[in-house]
Amino acid sequence: MNGSARSHKLISTQSVNEKKLAKILSEALTENQKLMDDSILADMSANAIKVLERRYLKKKDGKPAEKPIDMFRRVANNIAQADARYGASPARVAKTEEGFFRLIASRDFLPNSPCLMNAGRDFQQLSACFVLPVEDSIEGIFESLKHQAIIHQSGGGTGFSFSRLRPKGSLVKTTHGVASGPVSFMRIFNMATEIVKQGGTRRGANMGVLHIDHPDILQFITIKENLNEMKNFNISVAATEKFMEALRKKGMYDLVDPHTGSVTGQLPAERIWKLLIHHAWLTGDPGVLFIDRANAINPARHVEVLEATNPCGEQWLAGYDSCNLGSINLGQFVKKTKSGKAAVDWQRLKKVAWQTVHFLDNVIDMNRYPIPQIAEKTLTNRRIGLGVMGFADMLIELGIPYNSKAGLEMGRKMMKFIADQAASASTELAKSRGNYPNYAGSDDEKRGVPMRNVARTTVAPTGTISMIADCSSGLEPLFAIVFTKTVMDGTSLVYVHPKFEEIAKQEGWYSPELMERIAYEGSIQKFDEIPDKWKKMFVTAADCTPEDHIRMQAAFQEYVDNAISKTVNFPHEATEEDVRKVYELAYELGCKGVTIFRDGSRDEQVLTTGKTVLVGQEKPAPAVVTTNGFGPRHRPELLKGTTYKVNTPYGSLYITINDDENGRPFEVFATIGKNGGFFAAQSESICRLISLSLRSGISPKEIVDQIKGIRGPDVSWHDGGQILSLPDAIAKILQKHLGRKQPQLDLKPKGDSVTAVAEVTPAAVTTAKRMSVANVGYAPACPDCGSMLEIAEGCMKCHNCGFSKCG
Repeated sequence: MNGSARSHKLISTQSVNEKKLAKILSEALTENQKLMDDSILADMSANAIKVLERRYLKKKDGKPAEKPIDMFRRVANNIAQADARYGASPARVAKTEEGFFRLIASRDFLPNSPCLMNAGRDFQQLSACFVLPVEDSIEGIFESLKHQAIIHQSGGGTGFSFSRLRPKGSLVKTTHGVASGPVSFMRIFNMATEIVKQGGTRRGANMGVLHIDHPDILQFITIKENLNEMKNFNISVAATEKFMEALRKKGMYDLVDPHTGSVTGQLPAERIWKLLIHHAWLTGDPGVLFIDRANAINPARHVEVLEATNPCGEQWLAGYDSCNLGSINLGQFVKKTKSGKAAVDWQRLKKVAWQTVHFLDNVIDMNRYPIPQIAEKTLTNRRIGLGVMGFADMLIELGIPYNSKAGLEMGRKMMKFIADQAASASTELAKSRGNYPNYAGSDDEKRGVPMRNVARTTVAPTGTISMIADCSSGLEPLFAIVFTKTVMDGTSLVYVHPKFEEIAKQEGWYSPELMERIAYEGSIQKFDEIPDKWKKMFVTAADCTPEDHIRMQAAFQEYVDNAISKTVNFPHEATEEDVRKVYELAYELGCKGVTIFRDGSRDEQVLTTGKTVLVGQEKPAPAVVTTNGFGPRHRPELLKGTTYKVNTPYGSLYITINDDENGRPFEVFATIGKNGGFFAAQSESICRLISLSLRSGISPKEIVDQIKGIRGPDVSWHDGGQILSLPDAIAKILQKHLGRKQPQLDLKPKGDSVTAVAEVTPAAVTTAKRMSVANVGYAPACPDCGSMLEIAEGCMKCHNCGFSKCG
């Protein structure tokens, strides 16, 4: 065989071998991918997968068109591409992608929801937080209104400072009219949010901020006395150091017209503080932002003023700035030492912290910003927000009670470590990619430290991403150790914290009956069969005092560049003085802001108000019931009725009104078409009470007047009008029914009215507690599945289906 033939044969053989090798490698990779896919899915709870399928995965014809593994790969691939902009080779980009994939697929870290949803897709809007400026002109105000609508359409939340707007009654020279003031324009922004929501899946979220020295501050503080006002806004007062000093001295402080800069008057600081505290106690709003403190530590304060936060309060921003957030799952960084003791895996945590800074810096470059001004501003600061979740899980693994001195010290130590590593990672990135453009003249330049990102750390609400990671949210204590969840077929299942279940079974005091009792009670503190050492360890948010909450927030805040999203929850019986102590403690301990919520403080339903008062009483009190001199009429065997269909925010509601022999309403029934569970129970309870009232001779018009206009967390449209809630829908249908031609009857009670006393049992008190949570106040019903929403970190989320107001 000649040389060329031999060469040709070798080449042919080599080609065949390469093809075989490629095939073997491809099969191996496919098998490896399948094993990884199976491993990740096996490691994810059914609830996490359900959340991903419902809200995050690509869909086709309403069904998921990708698996969770595909989503993680899509995000990792997209975000890794930014490396190429800084000269990375394709091989290096591929290596980065693999690292990012393992980072998020393992759920060691997850970015904010817009990144998971949109990275690698046509939309490509990756940010969660935006602040828009509101200039003191009609053009400026309505430009911001337009930008708000665009951002809400893209899935983002917005923060505004209305402090630049001239006060109500000021002269407007161009029109020779008078200004209507910031609160009037806030109403327009609120309504715009309502309208944009109707074309999307849910309302956008807003934060409204006003300086405490603005002349309209009284109107701002009291705006939510009417709970139908500003439903789409959280509001916060920006308290200055001058004001806090005047408060300390119980002195006066100046009110300043932002348009002219002139002092328009003075107010006693103590009076304003008391008014603010009263309304926070009353409704949960306003919160307080310590604005001078936030600006004092902003490294780029030479070129910008931080004026507002995003809706949950953790992200301070100047006008047009945005932030990309992500959270490390701390529960996954506990290891066993050689002695068998649990300890933090600091070395692995360091590696992950550096990776996440790289990831979030890449997000800035890959983002498609809603408007050009935001793109320009974001790129000058390159602000990122690395935070945490799973902190409560970590403490449990380490054997440290959340509400203890050791818990506070671990919080402080943990956040310092993450902050230090994030700063070091940002410095290294700056050496290869350059400093953030606002670096010249910044505090970072003055220190001589290169820095890629003006700020690195934020503790954000991890509403839904903590459900994907199957961990506790943010820096919060556990929501519950055991809770009952209603699955899609209506079956109620008891879910137990895995570590608690493991301990209970090891020590022999586990039983399904005990778990059900704990789920009903919500806490383990009153159960004698549970050892005291585990009661100290497994504390819930409700077991912690308000001071426990604020001290943990302050411990983390020492080492957080931006701020922290946290709501300090109070029991219903808390006093205004209790609220004041926490607000002032937050200031003393160095927090950048504080928000509180008192259980049942937004009791928009009559029953809730009456029963919530019972919460906390040691001995059940009697309830007074007026019967107007007679009890309910006997129900005949046969009644004729009319059934109406009405669209509600929670599905189609079918309302049947049966009339008596005189053609007057006698009883009401309602069936919710879309959802069962809570909504079915709520509509049934309302109708039972309406029917009892009708049969007892109460005027139908009086019933309509009592429940019409009650507002829930969402609204819908029906027959050209708004339906605000289930009771509102029932009232409006009853009113419509009354509009038919009716015989006039004399329903006046005969004889004197009498008062009967109904004894309220301890069970009724427990029911009252739960009802106060179930209504539109402390925790509204989930608009998707009807379960109760948890309020934490300034955010509402559903543990049942994954709905979240935040990312």
